[in-house]
Amino acid sequence: MTHILILNGPNLNLLGTRQPETYGTITLKDIETMCAKEAGRLGVKLDFAQSNHEGALIDIIHETKAEGIILNAGAYTHSSIAIMDAISSVDKPVLELHLSNIHQREGFRQHSYISKVAFAMICGLGASGYPLALRAMSDHLAL
Repeated sequence: MTHILILNGPNLNLLGTRQPETYGTITLKDIETMCAKEAGRLGVKLDFAQSNHEGALIDIIHETKAEGIILNAGAYTHSSIAIMDAISSVDKPVLELHLSNIHQREGFRQHSYISKVAFAMICGLGASGYPLALRAMSDHLAL
């Protein structure tokens, strides 16, 4: 059975209340439920995690038994060489995911260290990007 990790970075625990005009009103728990249903349809084992701490995210990347990682690194996307290096240190495909379209946002948000080591990016689709990312990762791992 294919095993996929969805890993969420800082402040994503506040979804539903944090800047709903940018991120919507759906909560991270709602997204996890949506992803669990999609994983069931796909026949995929799913791990779902979130941390506000860079080191904890790196530890999860290093320790995961999942075959592929879907990563919404939040603001660390634009600043964390350490997370980029952690991805480069494991032999697992990574799909970068964002709720908002980072290319339409502030200039500093348009740069992604994660993109340098991810095989693909999905951005701007809100919460619906998560099940799409699961399908894309499942297809990628089946190649």
